[in-house]
Amino acid sequence: MSNRKFKLHGGKKGAALAVRVTPRASHNEIVELMEDGTIRVRIAAPPADNEANEALIKFMAEVLGVPRSRLDIVAGTAGRDKLISVVDMDAETAHQRILAYLA
Repeated sequence: MSNRKFKLHGGKKGAALAVRVTPRASHNEIVELMEDGTIRVRIAAPPADNEANEALIKFMAEVLGVPRSRLDIVAGTAGRDKLISVVDMDAETAHQRILAYLA
């Protein structure tokens, strides 16, 4: 038996958004919600020098009505398919705000 003492702490709660990004679009927009729940997004910025990722975070923060600091790309930073975490927002709230944007 180990004598180690572990300190337990609460993790951050939030939603995870699957996003497919198309860079170099004419403007930033959410194109559609795909059948698997992935959000198709067009971003005006080019993919070079992390510009598209930064533009995506800024755009999604505006759509969701949260500060950029609450969003983070947790997977897929170099590809078109990304996973974005949204801290302190449940998945249903995020879904409703995206649907409101599309309406």
